[in-house]
Amino acid sequence: MRPAFAVACLALAACTGVAAHGDSGRSEPMIADGTDFGMRPGDTVTLADRSTLRYLRLVNDSRCPPDVQCIWAGNAEIAFAWHDAAGARATFSLHTTVGDKQHRLGTRMLTLRSLARGDAPQAQLHIDIAP
Repeated sequence: MRPAFAVACLALAACTGVAAHGDSGRSEPMIADGTDFGMRPGDTVTLADRSTLRYLRLVNDSRCPPDVQCIWAGNAEIAFAWHDAAGARATFSLHTTVGDKQHRLGTRMLTLRSLARGDAPQAQLHIDIAP
């Protein structure tokens, strides 16, 4: 009986984990430098330097609807929060057309590649070491 009890304890211990930087009790995905990745509003990821990036919300979307001819293409803005590993916090926005498509996060550069449409659009992003 004792070996079976020990195996059960080890199996239970293997299922227990510690969340990385999250208040929700779940671990955020780790994003390596040089990677393209997607995020939706509310998503949080951990970057290679152990800082965290959270996609807060769609701030504004004045982009021309698909299949409509517009004089101006419009612009969309999305808001993020970044926490470095030492605990410093910053908020910033990225834009699809007018404004910043990139933002420096410590020694890294975050780039907005594309933004889907809708009330909670998925953002396609790229993270890499800043030049």
